[in-house]
Amino acid sequence: MSETTFLRSPLLYTGAQYAAAARVPTGEHLIFTAGACPLNPDGSTAALGDYRGQAAKVMDNLHLALAAGGADFSHLVKTTVLVASSDREDLAGVWNVVRARMGDRDVPSTLLGVAVLGYPDQLVEVEAIAALPVPDPLTFAP
Repeated sequence: MSETTFLRSPLLYTGAQYAAAARVPTGEHLIFTAGACPLNPDGSTAALGDYRGQAAKVMDNLHLALAAGGADFSHLVKTTVLVASSDREDLAGVWNVVRARMGDRDVPSTLLGVAVLGYPDQLVEVEAIAALPVPDPLTFAP
């Protein structure tokens, strides 16, 4: 788990389900993901027409991308969630899926409604930043 500190201010709205900012200690490795998309291994779009279903697939794919760098959701320090909708209910439904996957980490996040995303029938995309502690060279064995 990252030694990241999630920051809040009493001068900001306190009802949000996420911190206002994150401070990552010097010396941690940062992982920047591309936007995770709701794509199956064959390139087809999963959960056609289903915002929550696509959000679940996106988070599955984000987990795989983070794992390629040795990270998981416990290392997240920032997310951006894109939803191809102007309906706040769609955005809230996607956010609930994404938020549930983060567990007790209230990662600073941005939730955006957008006109269109890049793949046919794509409704959801999530990009993320994760931070990994640098292993102690005296105890690290690859």
